[in-house]
Amino acid sequence: MLLLTGATGLLGHAVLRRLVANRVPVRCLVRDPRRLGPERVRVQLSIGDLADPASWRHALRGVDTVVHLAGGARDQARATVEELNGLASFRLLRAAERAGARHFVWITPLGATPHHPMRMHRAKALAAAAIEAADIPTTTLAHSLIYTPGDPHLLWIERLGYLPAVPLVGRGIARTQPIWAEDMADAVLAALQSPEGQRRFELAGPETLTQREIVRLVLAAAGRRRRALPLPLVGLRAALRAEETLAGPTSLITWDEAQLLAVEMLSARGTADAEALGVTPRRMPAVLGARSRQPTSSAPSDSA
Repeated sequence: MLLLTGATGLLGHAVLRRLVANRVPVRCLVRDPRRLGPERVRVQLSIGDLADPASWRHALRGVDTVVHLAGGARDQARATVEELNGLASFRLLRAAERAGARHFVWITPLGATPHHPMRMHRAKALAAAAIEAADIPTTTLAHSLIYTPGDPHLLWIERLGYLPAVPLVGRGIARTQPIWAEDMADAVLAALQSPEGQRRFELAGPETLTQREIVRLVLAAAGRRRRALPLPLVGLRAALRAEETLAGPTSLITWDEAQLLAVEMLSARGTADAEALGVTPRRMPAVLGARSRQPTSSAPSDSA
């Protein structure tokens, strides 16, 4: 039995489809099973929350592999970003060890360090230190920007395209190597094979793109051309913090989420690790140009 967290999220949904198609027995830890779509009748359900370790007891019963994809860059009602990405990952690993699991697979952003400007990256870095010292085999998949046509970030850029000029977070020069969620999901499935020791793969797309270039690609795919407008980080941070204070959980975008396009997530190995797993990542222009023919998921990351 395989336990999957984050099954309703951008990457988790793509991974779940593959597991079901391959007839892998799957149990999903979710808060709302309706968000699983048609897959909910093909998997075991465990209602729980990463903020509530007591809810994991049933989820881990009889599990030999844990694939932990849940997390998020936004505080939630019952847990902070640090709890969702750092503490929950550590606790889930320890619970999996006690339950007799034999493999723990999880994801973390490239470049995450304890001193990173993003809260999520700092939390992931602290969790990584504990996971690397685990008593069971673990696989860490360190990734660049994960995207798919219609996902919340790209959809936000498209909507900004209705403005005369599209605002950038800072100068728009932060570089990433975007990897399509479908290619990332193929890598996750491949990483489930032959668990041994503590392994780490760096998964990135074939191109290094700046935030400005990503905005241009997204708008071109939507049939729009707009001038980019760099926004000073200090002013943008103050504005988004004020919006978070006023709107609370209903904020359109938080400062932490906005930073996802303004921090560098690069691998010196490029696509080598993905190719070692049998995956050849596709270029972002090709994926966005084929958006009407490719499976997509616009569901936000699930913290359960």
